[in-house]
Amino acid sequence: MPAKDLVIALFTAAFVDHDPDAARQLVTPDYIQHNPQVPTGADGLLGLMQMVEQSGMTVTTHRVISEGDLVVLHSTFDNADAFGAPRLAAFDVFRVDDGKVVEHWDNLQPIPDTTASGRGMTDGPTEITDLDQTEANKALVLGFVRDVLGGAAPEKAPEYSQVYMQHNPNLADGIDGLIAGTKAWADQGFVITKFDPQIVVAEGNFVFVASDATVSGKPWAFFDLWRVEDGKIVEHWDVVAPTPDAMVHDNGKF
Repeated sequence: MPAKDLVIALFTAAFVDHDPDAARQLVTPDYIQHNPQVPTGADGLLGLMQMVEQSGMTVTTHRVISEGDLVVLHSTFDNADAFGAPRLAAFDVFRVDDGKVVEHWDNLQPIPDTTASGRGMTDGPTEITDLDQTEANKALVLGFVRDVLGGAAPEKAPEYSQVYMQHNPNLADGIDGLIAGTKAWADQGFVITKFDPQIVVAEGNFVFVASDATVSGKPWAFFDLWRVEDGKIVEHWDVVAPTPDAMVHDNGKF
């Protein structure tokens, strides 16, 4: 089974059908969990499934991209009060090996009622195109992450994007919106001193990057998705969250 199909089957079994028998067949017993609040191993996933079913939480997956052994799902969770907010935006990343799902990372963020750009956190284009441009698009986005988000050469921002449709709820459209929002965040005491990509998954016009960051001395995780068109970044989604000091396993966030 292709990696994308395998992950969709697991996600459906776990969060739609709530079928523990089906889910157990799709993961390894030593399934590595990086969600800070979910125990590692297949049993930890099955325990989470029971909580999800009892809570009445539902999921809608908007985008699925894959590269090699990694698959990224971009989803909305509704009726998610038991997990921190009525609605949550999420990125889930799964690693597949030898026909089983073996590892999982995720990031979740409450969805606000209004956003700076007027766009939602998960709406927008979903079609994967330009498969022959995957490597070039990945290089473009990683350059943007290094130079603009990482601060190596922020003045190069216009070289990477001319149109920048924004889905971060706190940022206005455009590179100017990104820069203004970052400055406003810094003025509130949130200063980014590290932005280190850990996971990169690209498929055609979509490039996903999960980064380990330090914000005002505290660990954060930034899960970002960009859409590229004609060699320029044109759209951006993200899920951003602080990384807790205490976790229920020793696997770390990444």
